[in-house]
Amino acid sequence: MKYPSFDHIIESLNAGKLFSFPGGVHPDDKKSLSNTESIATAPMPDILVLPLRQHVGSEGQCCVSVGDYVFKGQPISTTTSPYSVPVHAPTSGEIIAIAPHVVAHPSGLTEMCVSIKPDGKDTWGELTPLMDYQQRDKSQVIEAICQAGVAGMGGAGFPTHIKTANSKPVEFLVINGVECEPYITSDDRLMREHAWQIRQGLDILNHLVSPKAIIIAVEDNKPQAIEALNIACQDKQEYRVVPVETKYPAGGEKQLIQVLTGREVPRNGLPADVGVIMFNVGTCYAIADAILHGKPLIERIVTVTGDAVEHARNFRVLLGTPVSHLLDAAKYQPKKQKSPRVIMGGPMMGFALADATIPVVKTTNCLLVPSKKELVADNAERPCIRCSACADACPASLLPQQMFWHAKAKEYDKAEEYDLFDCIECGACAYVCPSEIPLVHYYRQAKSEIRLQRDERNKAEKAKQRFEARNERLAREKREREEKHRKAKEARLAATNNKTTTTASSGSESAKGGGAKDKVAAALARAKAKKAAQQAQASADEASLSQSTETD
Repeated sequence: MKYPSFDHIIESLNAGKLFSFPGGVHPDDKKSLSNTESIATAPMPDILVLPLRQHVGSEGQCCVSVGDYVFKGQPISTTTSPYSVPVHAPTSGEIIAIAPHVVAHPSGLTEMCVSIKPDGKDTWGELTPLMDYQQRDKSQVIEAICQAGVAGMGGAGFPTHIKTANSKPVEFLVINGVECEPYITSDDRLMREHAWQIRQGLDILNHLVSPKAIIIAVEDNKPQAIEALNIACQDKQEYRVVPVETKYPAGGEKQLIQVLTGREVPRNGLPADVGVIMFNVGTCYAIADAILHGKPLIERIVTVTGDAVEHARNFRVLLGTPVSHLLDAAKYQPKKQKSPRVIMGGPMMGFALADATIPVVKTTNCLLVPSKKELVADNAERPCIRCSACADACPASLLPQQMFWHAKAKEYDKAEEYDLFDCIECGACAYVCPSEIPLVHYYRQAKSEIRLQRDERNKAEKAKQRFEARNERLAREKREREEKHRKAKEARLAATNNKTTTTASSGSESAKGGGAKDKVAAALARAKAKKAAQQAQASADEASLSQSTETD
């Protein structure tokens, strides 16, 4: 597929013209509930519960023990793989537990967590900022971002250092401040109040990835945020603050790239494949904190909103803070709900929490507490009427109806044939569904089951490979033993043959030597016999002579 060239895209941006993406919806944004007041600092909870994995990737290795005292900002886990980032203590205090705890997940899963009892002193550990980052090797700056625990704060929490270490040439560095989901205003307030620090984070990213162009994208329903960013970037003409149309889900990574550049990220591809790298404004803020101040990621801005809270607003929250603690800070009113219901995230992509003790993590941007009139009840699903409204709304040009049927029937192979994994789970299909079917719920279940089956197949394949490798090793060792025994046998036979030959030779030589000795002995015996005969003859002659003399 031929994509718009870099020069064509720049011309379009300069002319104020943008591209678009298919589908999309225009829900009531409900942002005025929480964006009219400045960010407040949430009170310190009695206990902080910190999952060791708050990002996409592997869990870190816990490096503290129960009873240890930790300082604010001190690592409580270490990285175990390139896709791992550490977790840090949000305040000073004592480690009181290291055990599984329910975490933010649609299924209410438990993961290993570290619990800290704050001592109230909020004592920082040693901080090591890199104020001279421009004079440092880029790898050193990237490593500092990793060790600060920075992960994407606008999506799934992809480790930031992996993106910044991208080896592909970057044409566009995009900072995502769209925040298109209804109710959520944490990025809006962050841009209004901390535009300069976002700009500082952008400077660091610019230094690391060296893009040809830089775009800060903000939905056009946030005029105050746009103005604040324009002021912060006024001395940098290459930093473009671009308002984009308010349409959900314009803030999705693939959709925003399509809006700004007209380029589509290929199936199973990455933004880098089309020359784009993207970061959330909250991630920029965290990068500036990490490099310029040496502070690890230990807090974030969270929107607490909905008609069931009296004081909806944005809070600066320590990671590990229980959801119930934030609800108390926003004056939760349970009487306005038919049954207790808290959604982490927005109404489109969020999920209901199974437990109010679930902690805030790096990817928690909103807690929605709706009244019984605000959102559709979970049991309102009716049969599909095949109207195709879901397909019209899908920003990924999929067929949600077909995927739903196959996912519900557990025909996962057929669901994959309809590109199930290209679904971004934006919820636009469920929003327009007249039967109020929770389509995304079915897609998530199907994806989880497919991943589980893949894991099982991979485990079985690895087990098979290990079994075959073991059999091959045993067969090889057997062959080696047999070969060793054969060679030893041949050596023994050779030695035996050599010994026999040597013995025979020795016997022959001995026989030859014995015959010579016998001849010598015989000769000596003959000589002795001859001598004895001669002596006897001489004696006889003397006797005869003597007798003759006497006669005369």
